[in-house]
Amino acid sequence: MMFEHVLFLSVYLFSIGIYGLITSRNMVRALICLELILNSINLNLVTFSDLFDSRQLKGDIFTIFVIALAAAEAAIGLSILSSIHRNRKSTRINQSNFLNN
Repeated sequence: MMFEHVLFLSVYLFSIGIYGLITSRNMVRALICLELILNSINLNLVTFSDLFDSRQLKGDIFTIFVIALAAAEAAIGLSILSSIHRNRKSTRINQSNFLNN
């Protein structure tokens, strides 16, 4: 019973993240939606790890790896965003044309 609720929450978070990633015009919002997608994937990994092999920690260890990867992705994304904002004075996706200049 509890697994269905957690999986429904994960699907709900994933769909919110995809919707936000598709419709966002701000790079910060797109980065936050990408993090939301990764967190919903982590929630799925932990849930299925607990459901199918509760004695082994393969899913939990992989979740920790994905969290570390998401932290590195956020740090790199924010540094690139800071550089773009410094040069272009905007963080809007449709105003950033990287082929000019």
